[in-house]
Amino acid sequence: MKGERPMEEIFEKIVELKKSAKSFVLATLVNTAESTPRNIGARMVILPDGQIFGTIGGGTLERKVMIDAQKLFQGKNNRQIFQVYDLSTEKRDKGNIALGMLCGGQAQVFLEYFAGGLNLVICGAGHIGQYLSRMAELLGWSYAVLDNRPEFACPEKFPSATQVLREEFAKGLSKINISAQTAIVIVTYGHKYDLVCLQEALKSPAFYIGMIGSQNKVRKIFAELEKKKIKITERVYSPIGLDIGADSPAEIAISIVSEILSVRNKTSCRHLRILSPTQR
Repeated sequence: MKGERPMEEIFEKIVELKKSAKSFVLATLVNTAESTPRNIGARMVILPDGQIFGTIGGGTLERKVMIDAQKLFQGKNNRQIFQVYDLSTEKRDKGNIALGMLCGGQAQVFLEYFAGGLNLVICGAGHIGQYLSRMAELLGWSYAVLDNRPEFACPEKFPSATQVLREEFAKGLSKINISAQTAIVIVTYGHKYDLVCLQEALKSPAFYIGMIGSQNKVRKIFAELEKKKIKITERVYSPIGLDIGADSPAEIAISIVSEILSVRNKTSCRHLRILSPTQR
């Protein structure tokens, strides 16, 4: 059957997607009734752009599963679906979907969303950058570090980084693979370098661009970029970080990582506490 792959290849594809920090949905045929095109356990990997790897039966069934997979990609809370598909033209029980396939039968499919990993680009290898790298490692994020100072951009200081670049910032950013799964954090040691990094970052598809600095410094940099007809988009978060009263480099790094997670997960950062046993 077209698209059919040995199970080992499906698992290899999953490993490849996880390593490359890409989102996907895994559809598994968990039960069947009467005649169905595939056996229980058949799997199919679905990518956000509609590409598939493997098959659970082809035809109308897979088209419907792909539609349901897109709901998972677009959803905020629901990350799993258990769906029953009728492979016939007959109207079935409420909740079942009749697909009009000649083989008849029924297919029960479990769809599970796997979020792509986050890629972090740290512009500035000073104290904050070093704490950010440790947090990225704890969170399982891949990260790259960029600094133009050889004594700071040392692989020994960032042993788990995918890249440690000792380059001028504009040139270095051009050498880093930046996608919609990337967060760029600008924590350099000078106004002019922050400006260069922000200008280059705005050319990228990164979902988050954060820049450290006081409100006065940020306004000046924004004004300089606007003079160059460079638009400051909503992806820019500056001054960077959530307001948690952070003071030390470690605390500032925590506030930055928290903001990145909040933006990525589209949350409000409100408190989750309750004030009394009766409060709902």
